[in-house]
Amino acid sequence: MKRLVCAWIGGFCLLFLSVACSRKEADYTIAVSQCSEDDWRAQMNKEILREALFYPGVNIEVYQAHDDNVRQIQDIESLIKKKVDLLIVAPNEAEAITPVIEKVYDAGIPVILVDRKINSEKYTAYVGADNYEIGRRAGEYIADRLKGKGRVIEIAGLKGSTPAVERHRGMVEALKAAPDVQVIASVEAGWFQQKAGEVMDSLLDVYPQVDLVFAQNDRMAIGAYEKARQKKRAGQIAFVGVDAVTDGVESVAGGRLDATFIYPTGGDKVMQVAMAILRGEPYQRENILSTALVNRANARVMQMQMKHILTLDQKIELLNRQLDDYFLRYSAQKMFLYACVVILVLAGFLFFFLVRAFWVKNRLNTELSSQKQQLEQQRDQLQAQRDQLIVLSRQLEEATHAKLAFFTSVSHDFRTPLTLIADPINQLLEEKHLGERERNMLEIVRKNVAVLLRLITQILDFQKYEHGKLALRLSEFNALECIKDWTEAFHTLAFRKHIQFEVKAEGDVAQYVMVADAEKIERITYNLLSNAFKFTLEKGEIKVVLSRIEQNNQACICMEVRDTGIGMSEEHIHHVFEHFYQIDVQHTGSGLGLALVEAFVNLHRGTVQVESGKGKGTCFRVILPMKQEGEVKGLTEKNEALEILQEGAVLDAGQETLHQWTENTGVEESADKEMVLVIDDNQDVRDYVKMLLQDKYVVVEAVNGLEGVKQAMKYVPDVVVCDVMMPVMDGIACCKRLKSELQTSHIPVLMLTAYAMDEQRIQGYDSGADAYLTKPFNAKLLMTRIRNLIDNRKRLKSLAEDVTGGGKQSLGEVDKGFVEKLKTLIDEKMGDSELSVEDLGAELGLGRVQLYRKTKSLTGYAPNELLRIARLRKAASLLASSEKTVAEITYEVGFSSPSYFTKCYKDYFGESPSEFLKRRDGKN
Repeated sequence: MKRLVCAWIGGFCLLFLSVACSRKEADYTIAVSQCSEDDWRAQMNKEILREALFYPGVNIEVYQAHDDNVRQIQDIESLIKKKVDLLIVAPNEAEAITPVIEKVYDAGIPVILVDRKINSEKYTAYVGADNYEIGRRAGEYIADRLKGKGRVIEIAGLKGSTPAVERHRGMVEALKAAPDVQVIASVEAGWFQQKAGEVMDSLLDVYPQVDLVFAQNDRMAIGAYEKARQKKRAGQIAFVGVDAVTDGVESVAGGRLDATFIYPTGGDKVMQVAMAILRGEPYQRENILSTALVNRANARVMQMQMKHILTLDQKIELLNRQLDDYFLRYSAQKMFLYACVVILVLAGFLFFFLVRAFWVKNRLNTELSSQKQQLEQQRDQLQAQRDQLIVLSRQLEEATHAKLAFFTSVSHDFRTPLTLIADPINQLLEEKHLGERERNMLEIVRKNVAVLLRLITQILDFQKYEHGKLALRLSEFNALECIKDWTEAFHTLAFRKHIQFEVKAEGDVAQYVMVADAEKIERITYNLLSNAFKFTLEKGEIKVVLSRIEQNNQACICMEVRDTGIGMSEEHIHHVFEHFYQIDVQHTGSGLGLALVEAFVNLHRGTVQVESGKGKGTCFRVILPMKQEGEVKGLTEKNEALEILQEGAVLDAGQETLHQWTENTGVEESADKEMVLVIDDNQDVRDYVKMLLQDKYVVVEAVNGLEGVKQAMKYVPDVVVCDVMMPVMDGIACCKRLKSELQTSHIPVLMLTAYAMDEQRIQGYDSGADAYLTKPFNAKLLMTRIRNLIDNRKRLKSLAEDVTGGGKQSLGEVDKGFVEKLKTLIDEKMGDSELSVEDLGAELGLGRVQLYRKTKSLTGYAPNELLRIARLRKAASLLASSEKTVAEITYEVGFSSPSYFTKCYKDYFGESPSEFLKRRDGKN
């Protein structure tokens, strides 16, 4: 509560102090860019600043270029970035400064030129004297002073500035009226007094007779006078300047200068024009200030006026400082007043918070008391829940053991019938009169019996491990050589799945001799590789890497099984070695393989670890001591489980013969056979279904839903047989995709599933499935279902009638869209005799084969047949309703020749066009 009160007090203090101390921001910012620094420009700046006092909220910023073009350009560029409201500028040199001033003007910033102009009309206003007029009046004064005859030297300012150019031009124009007045030299001194003296020094040496020197400002005139005085020639020469500021007027009054001309600064006028522009008030663009001659006759009066003006300026500055003092006092008093108000408000808030704190404290005490009671109740509930969890945990453990015991009991029961199945199959396979088809079907049965026996052995072994009755049968063997033998059968599986598989080891083969249970290490290897092949897609990679390492001062063998499969998430990695655990329903299995791997590794006092990431593959790392403690019994006799493993591996290899036999049948287009696409991730199921169907159908295979969609879009089969549970893309998603694509939307889909739940069937039918079969399925039922689906599709083939004016048909939304588009396309393109099936397919986004099979499936006609029928119907309509000739109608409907048209017409309608016309005319 204290912290809250302090926060409130601090906040109010900051608020009121900021209000009290804040100054009103300037309404306008006006920048002044002076080309040089002298008394005349200093006077102008004072006048601008003094006049600005009459406009509250105006901020004046003055910049000096010191006669440097580059510096003045940089100053003006920075003012553009600052976005000043108005720019007052005296350009140093017109040609150099014109581009940047145009840039300011184009940026929307008003520009007022003072004293000097630029070589452009892009400025808002000009304030200054008429320099041409000053030059002209100076010329008239010179002619009058010299009584129409004499020698004159002109000392000009910066040659690139407009005042220098215009003053010279005005003087020259005025002296035309006095031809005997000669300007013997015109030199540049850049407006500087010292440079003017240096120039004058040189000129006096060259010209022994000089009657008058006209300098374009007072500083240069004074500099020239001083140099002439030093050379004892000042009394022979009259000196005339321009500006009439303090030094100039004093020099005239003191006799150093003969005369000067007033060049008004006009700072007050500049400020008045600037404010009129900013406020949107009327103003004059060209503001020309008047000039006058100052000579010895009026110099004293000018001095008095200037002193009076200077006194007034000082008084104004004094008043300004006093006003600042008054405003400062006012601000201090206002701050004190605000502080008093803040203190009173804070006192009120403090009193409010104290009362509120007392009330809140009482309420919190009541709530805390209530919460304490609730917590005590929750504690009792948690204790009860903990007891329930303990009971549930025990029940779950008992249920798991019961499940395992049930599997063990059932497994014992399975062994007898499986043995009775396996032995007769082996005897049948020894018969020489078996056909190749029957032999391959028996091989499938034999292989899967071996798989069942292997699964049963795993359940029995895991039950023994759970009861501590599973023991090691030690022998000495070379692990590297054995692992190469054990993995040999997987090379065939890798070839079938197009997987790059290799076994490699670090170091010499002799260093991998170890004492362990060879049969269990083989089971570890087999289960890890089975898992890797199950989750690795085609064109993936699987590696078995062996190395010898030291761990806990003991020699160990390290076996890594790496794959580039689908990988596992962090959640699955933590549970992967739990018994009966499965990653997802798309990959079937007992859930005991990896649990048994961990059990066998633990028996060897080793470790097993897994590294994986979603979509990044998996790596199982098994580390086992090279030498196990115990009696070495050797390998004189293999037990039953080992025989089953080896038999399963042999059958895996032998199955390649069956696969090659079914693969070699090929995918061939046939006009007499319909096409069936079989999608299943189990090679045996695909081979079996292919053997059943290949005599009557062309069979295409796919290993998952994604591959199945690609094959369906490529071949456009007549029916799709699809498993529900598959990796990459399951059957439900595959069916939805097929029904949504234009090329495949019409194809019937028969789903195969190992589950008989109604929910799954409903999901399949919602995705567009046409029929369901439950595994294991009857071969005759499968054949019948496929035949019925194809026949039912044929009954819907009425597109030809629709294209030629027939009735409607029962089609899906995608197929209806295809029908309408095909009909419209045929009507539009009918007159093109060069129209081909490829052209139609390109318009519809289908290949030639896709268009042919889809159109044939929906209508019973090939695309070219539909086009010919439409043309013949159109021709019949034209023959009946127009007076066109047969030849004209032939080319109008797209036939290339009348003879071919006549033949097709007669074949379709039973009479030639000419016979029809005779019959029509006879009726008329």
